[in-house]
Amino acid sequence: MKRFAAALAGLCLAAAGTTAVLAAGPAAAAPACGVDYHVDQWATGFTAQVTVTNGATALASWTLSWHYAGTQVVTSGWNATVRQSGTAVTAESLPYNASLPAGGTVTFGLQGTYSGSNPAPGDFALNGVSCGGEAPPTTTTSSPPPAGCADVCDDFEQQTGTTPGGRWTIGAANCTGTGTVSVDSTVAHSGTRSVKVTGQGGYCNHAFLGTPLATGTVRYGRLWVRHTTPLPAGHVTFLALKDSADGGRDLRAGGQNRALQWNRESDDATLPAQSPAGVALSVPLPTGTWSCFEFGIDGPAGQLRTWLNGTEVPGLVVDGVPTPDVDQQWLARAWHPSLTDLRLGWESYGTDADTLWFDDVATGPARIGC
Repeated sequence: MKRFAAALAGLCLAAAGTTAVLAAGPAAAAPACGVDYHVDQWATGFTAQVTVTNGATALASWTLSWHYAGTQVVTSGWNATVRQSGTAVTAESLPYNASLPAGGTVTFGLQGTYSGSNPAPGDFALNGVSCGGEAPPTTTTSSPPPAGCADVCDDFEQQTGTTPGGRWTIGAANCTGTGTVSVDSTVAHSGTRSVKVTGQGGYCNHAFLGTPLATGTVRYGRLWVRHTTPLPAGHVTFLALKDSADGGRDLRAGGQNRALQWNRESDDATLPAQSPAGVALSVPLPTGTWSCFEFGIDGPAGQLRTWLNGTEVPGLVVDGVPTPDVDQQWLARAWHPSLTDLRLGWESYGTDADTLWFDDVATGPARIGC
């Protein structure tokens, strides 16, 4: 952990009957920033959660820069635009976190690879002004992320508070109410932490945690989910992905008629069709146990595949050829999604509530598996 602070005070000496005042030299300037650089690493890769504390001058936008002394290569970042050229790295603010008041903090993260050793940076600078001296970072050794994970690779073990932070933000695109999102240290698929969503019934009780996705036309995802109440007859959602090719509307995974379904927000098309034959081609989401939910989306081809616990669900497939009771309605118009974020939580369009846990979330350009 690195925390930097500097202060210089005047020095006064007093003796009996005599007072001598020593003139102090020029006061040292307060540092431009403080940095917490927390590393979670495995044999050839690492993630870093970086918290920047601003100094005395408010900033309308910010850029944190540093150099790596080893073989580190940044592969992705979140809550900042992270770029690398040789050993030099910059992390630039995004529109939603650009304003940084005096004494304010902002957190972003990155993932990378390395070989040999993984020394921490020693020359952080905020908007070109050095942050000052350095101290050893906090480093945690853990298991590597699953093969194929190249964007979101999170087991939530780095979460230190009760509200998810780092790359995750809490909220909903439309309205929120009494639903809650929290870090849970009592239930986990792996390790000691997961994210718990207490989902309430009613349209304005949406509760989600979300993160941006890296640009890519083919997207695979894997998440472990556990919940307490069977999927209801009404329409509910536990996974949402914003589709920039569909007016920014959501591609939603959840349930209806007591079985898993996909739903396209822009026209309310469902997968499978909500006929008895269509619903029979889907499956329920088991309660009281962890389930591995996977999806694969090929934007240019307009295709979608879904797996539950490693087995493909035949009713949750868009293959480009309209099939009655499955994707005939879905393919009534052209569909070539371009996904920009990932949100996990609960959205009910009726009175149905549920409590869910999410863990071991991963996305990438190829299927990751359970």
